[in-house]
Amino acid sequence: MSSQASMLKPVLWERLFEKASAPNLSLQGRVRQMLVSAILSGHLPPGMPVPSSRYLADQLRIARNTVVFAYQQLVCEGYLVSRERSGHFVSDTVMQGHSGPASDAATPDDTAAADAAGGHGVRWDERLRFRPSRQRNITKPRDWQKQPYPFVYGQFDQDLFPTAEWRECCIKALSVLDIRSWAPDLITHDDPALIEQIRTQVLPRRGVWADAEEIVCTVGAQHALYLLADLLVNEDTVVGMEDPGYPDARNIFASHTRHLLPLPVDEQGLRTGTQLLGCDYVFVTPGHQCPTTVTLSAERRASLLALARQADSLIIEDDFESESRWGEGAIPALKSLDRDGRVIYVGSLAKSFAPGLRIGYIVAPRELAAELRALRRLMLRHPSAYIQRAFSLFISLGHHHSLLRRQSQAYQKRGGELARALARHLPDFKSMPITGSSSCWLQGPPWLNAKALSEAALAEGVVVEPGDVFFMDGVDAPRNFLRVGFTSIRPELIEPGIERLAKVVDAQRRAAQDLAYCPGA
Repeated sequence: MSSQASMLKPVLWERLFEKASAPNLSLQGRVRQMLVSAILSGHLPPGMPVPSSRYLADQLRIARNTVVFAYQQLVCEGYLVSRERSGHFVSDTVMQGHSGPASDAATPDDTAAADAAGGHGVRWDERLRFRPSRQRNITKPRDWQKQPYPFVYGQFDQDLFPTAEWRECCIKALSVLDIRSWAPDLITHDDPALIEQIRTQVLPRRGVWADAEEIVCTVGAQHALYLLADLLVNEDTVVGMEDPGYPDARNIFASHTRHLLPLPVDEQGLRTGTQLLGCDYVFVTPGHQCPTTVTLSAERRASLLALARQADSLIIEDDFESESRWGEGAIPALKSLDRDGRVIYVGSLAKSFAPGLRIGYIVAPRELAAELRALRRLMLRHPSAYIQRAFSLFISLGHHHSLLRRQSQAYQKRGGELARALARHLPDFKSMPITGSSSCWLQGPPWLNAKALSEAALAEGVVVEPGDVFFMDGVDAPRNFLRVGFTSIRPELIEPGIERLAKVVDAQRRAAQDLAYCPGA
């Protein structure tokens, strides 16, 4: 019995007995309910032994016969099986036909919720400063990789992932000398090898020059934005946001301030004007605007910098697609034009080929960079030093540059295929020119409900993103916009996927026409 007791100790039977059984039942009934709850909730998986009747009776401080009779009943009901001289075990087939806990077996979470409703538990609405789970976010189907036509933006593409090269760098990072460099706690510092590669190999391609002390590594670009918001933004700060714009940045800043100012976007990017003079900070995606993909014109870049100087404001530049450019001349970052230190630059190293690696960085004036490192220390010390070292090798050995070149060629081909397919199958949809980006921003006919379209398309194996989430006004946002990514779909599947999407659009068009003819229906 000692081995069984050690296996089941984490279940904490006495606590489970209190939480998962109704006090108005008999003791035998409570034991049965507790065990059924433990089985159906996964605490006791199929094939696992349950405690001996003597052990469980001792734990619950009840008569042994009470447990024996409860076990016998559960054997009759198929939850347990009895094995001679071995004891009782959870039936291997117990979960067949069960999609979740039985309705008459309260789980600990159910009981906790009931306690809270009755005034005995924690009232989280009174304690939480805000509810991030209730913010409007970009959502993707969990199984999008299994769908035949995944027009998903910015996700892992197994066909382009440099498996051999990345494995080589990970192995090299495990050498004795490298381990001595990255294994200790770096506290507020980053791997100097990666900082040097960012400074000398990554940033110059964007026209940005920085000292090592001005570069801070982050766990992705979103972490960078959260650090900046935490340091710079309070509840009275005015932050100008592109509209439509990046929802995660909007949500991060909204969690710190009540004053987000929507700034309209057109075919030349952010529209600059006197409204920017009221902003303390302006968040922009000038390389390829999110989600429209347009590039901020040279005139507007100069105007934006001049307005920031006039208003004594700062610009946060998210150069999120710096790695996936193609088919166009080099477009320097806005930061490259900054002469006053007013542009804080945020970049990502792995977004284009492996977003799960979560490697980003901030380029900021030294004083701000020092505070960012100090704040990051309070959160997570520093990003994984092992991943930093592996990525520094990935860049220094030339793999990163080679990957970007292959991606550029692949995305150019896919972008061309998508443009032709849209013109052929969805001619009444207006699309932004696909120039150097990794997605296409589509405006459908006025009657179109893009969210309903995306749900119907998913049923046909086509994954597209409705565009209303990108607009700041969640109530009156346009409903006829879509974002169609092409980095995660093979080129030969693009036209068949758009053709299938067009059929779903036709079905919805007919339904909309029928509704118009029969308004009372």
